[in-house]
Amino acid sequence: MNALQRSIEGALFAAEDPMSVDALASFLGDVDKSEVRAALKALASFYEGRGIHLVERAKRWHFETAPDLAHLLRKEREQLRRLSRAATEVLAIIAYHEPVSRAEIESIRGVQTSGGTLDVLMEAGWVKIAGRREVPGRPTIYATTPEFLDHFGLSSRRDLPGLAELRATGLLDPVEEAYEELTGDESGPVDDEENTSRDA
Repeated sequence: MNALQRSIEGALFAAEDPMSVDALASFLGDVDKSEVRAALKALASFYEGRGIHLVERAKRWHFETAPDLAHLLRKEREQLRRLSRAATEVLAIIAYHEPVSRAEIESIRGVQTSGGTLDVLMEAGWVKIAGRREVPGRPTIYATTPEFLDHFGLSSRRDLPGLAELRATGLLDPVEEAYEELTGDESGPVDDEENTSRDA
């Protein structure tokens, strides 16, 4: 392990929050970013198979417990993130269509969305206000957070399951049943392969 790798290891270990390549380069005295990226990849490889892993989530790096050991460190606590069906639907819509306004969420769901549902998702740290849409009324728009990616073990939104995967799990059944009731079309929504926006 060279000096740069050791410095990055120490910086990430001491950091309260995950760090981007830019942040690490600046923190270490304006080190060349390509050197930082190479050192991070070497460190990630070094930690494979160990009790902790170096991982990238939403372009930020941090250490986390190896997935197969997480049960050893998990504290018993009340799980506040048991989402209602409405909150789960809203979270999924935001993840696949972000940034999205409340009106757009309601249009996709076909029902009104309680402000409390969005509050729950923001309190959980999975959704954030991402600005305002530049249209009349300038509605607030919402997007997912790095904490959302981290909680679900995703490197980026590109890792979200596609429509075929969701259909295989049965998660789309209620949506497709509702679609059939509305349209009388038993073919279901168009599967454009995944006709889903998954920008990182």
